[in-house]
Amino acid sequence: MARETFIAYKYSEAQDLRDDIIEKLGEDARYYQGETAESPDMSGETIDKIKNNLKDMIFGTSVTIVIISPNLKESEWVDWEIEYSLKEYKRQSTTSKTNGIVGVIMKHNGSYDWLVSSSQNADGCTTRYIDDSKLYDIIKGNRYNLNTDDKYSCPNCQSFDQLEGSYIALVEEESFLNNPSHYIENAYNKSKVTGNYNLIKKRESTSANNI
Repeated sequence: MARETFIAYKYSEAQDLRDDIIEKLGEDARYYQGETAESPDMSGETIDKIKNNLKDMIFGTSVTIVIISPNLKESEWVDWEIEYSLKEYKRQSTTSKTNGIVGVIMKHNGSYDWLVSSSQNADGCTTRYIDDSKLYDIIKGNRYNLNTDDKYSCPNCQSFDQLEGSYIALVEEESFLNNPSHYIENAYNKSKVTGNYNLIKKRESTSANNI
């Protein structure tokens, strides 16, 4: 089933991937509520006007797609968009629910190794490592935060499932583009069981002043 989506991204380095995602959504792109290549330029507007415009786009959505790019943390908007996506806000008689969120790791210089590495444990399990210095605190705080009794996919090495173990799962762009509805639906399903996760809904630090 299609979900209303919003894409949070650093414009100067990830707009092409944003466009690829929208294209891959196919017919489901009609439920996309964020910016497109045809959207008006808001760079000269006041902060309040930009925030209100973003709020209008995010409010009616149920899943936020965050493009994880090398210089993401330089954006002054993306962590705020994630915070707004996670919180519940009331407008007149309507209250927004916490969005499901999925992070799409952008390929850079033909590889994901700017962010992702892996190693094999003694028990044979392969562990995937994320360089969280490249991530906002609000993303890091919502990783590996499943709190159920069976939270580990492997009890021996206490590793988490890539999708279910974190409220904000991170997926390589090729995998996401191959089957976007699968990952969007996974994020949406987790938004219906938020009690299973220790959610962090507030930013812990202020970003730099670049969009």
